[in-house]
Order: sequence, then structure tokens, then C-alpha cells
Amino acid sequence: MHDNFICSGGIRPPDFAAMKILLNGECVDTRQAKTIAELIDRYQLPPQSILVEHNGLAVHRHEWSERPLSQGDRIEFIRVVAGG
Repeated sequence: MHDNFICSGGIRPPDFAAMKILLNGECVDTRQAKTIAELIDRYQLPPQSILVEHNGLAVHRHEWSERPLSQGDRIEFIRVVAGG
């Protein structure tokens, strides 16, 4: 868990009523998502075409439902696109 994190250009203390994380560089309220899998569902992302980074570490798809979110986490969703 992170004690403080940067959100909207400043350092803010944790607000446990509304857990905030950095998602692709944007400060967002998790809106009751407790795991990475729930966050992916919330944004209706196709699991087969995204990669996830959690606090700088790659997370395998089979770990998404077991990886809890904490105040101040940094999540990156990376879409995999094929084409020619």
C-alpha cells in the first residue's frame, strides 16, 4: 500500500472512502473494483488483447483475479493490436 501518491499534480493523502489509483497515468476512483480483473471488467476491456502492468511489474492473466488493488497503485493497460 502506498501512503501518498501524486494525483492531479499534487501529493494527496489516502482517502479510504474512495480508493484512488493511477490508471494509464490518470487519477481514477476504482469504484469498488477490488482486483485487476474487476477493473478490467469495469472498463469492458477484452482480456485476450491487453497486457497489464501493476506498480511496474507485468501481471499474467491468470493472476488478475487474485491481484488486489490498493490506494495509490499504478496500473497500465496496454492494448495489443495486430495488423499490417
